Amino acid sequence: MGGSASLIPRDLLGEYQELTFLSKQEILLAYKRFSELLPKEERENAFSARVPKSQILTLPELRANPFQHRICHVFSTSETRDDSMSFEDFLDMLSVFSDSATSDVKSHYAFRIFDFDDDGTLDRKDLEQLVNCLTGQGEESRLSSAEMEQLIQNILEESDIDRDGTINLSEFQHVVSRSPDFASSFKIVL
Repeated sequence: MGGSASLIPRDLLGEYQELTFLSKQEILLAYKRFSELLPKEERENAFSARVPKSQILTLPELRANPFQHRICHVFSTSETRDDSMSFEDFLDMLSVFSDSATSDVKSHYAFRIFDFDDDGTLDRKDLEQLVNCLTGQGEESRLSSAEMEQLIQNILEESDIDRDGTINLSEFQHVVSRSPDFASSFKIVL
């Protein structure tokens, strides 16, 4: 086996295959890419290292993603809440964004990424931040207050089934289930 394979014990590799939507080759590639984000002297211990958010964001697959900061936040298990990632955090992220992940798993994580205040619902403020991420932060691309209000109202009319002024996970998943392109567009390929 190659260099990176010898650093992942065979039983752990099997466990990662069982717990993720990734193949053995994808896990080994993920380990290689994760290790490359670390300084050379730390690569031997990549298994136990944490990669700072600033390094994770250098990945071309995330660099252009308007939700890059939220993605790091949602997948990081850092106790210091610095959004750094362990190898297992990194694997979880790649697993969810893989072609093999189910639509339910993808929509669950999309919901968490779009829930900017982490309160378990998408309220008007979350929806406004979501729209701003998608349209860009520049003056020329920013919606007027009236346009933003109308768009949020339209989103809520379409998605807020119980009419409580917010979108919960099941309402979000219901909307996503009617969008055939969602699963194929919610991906990161290494």
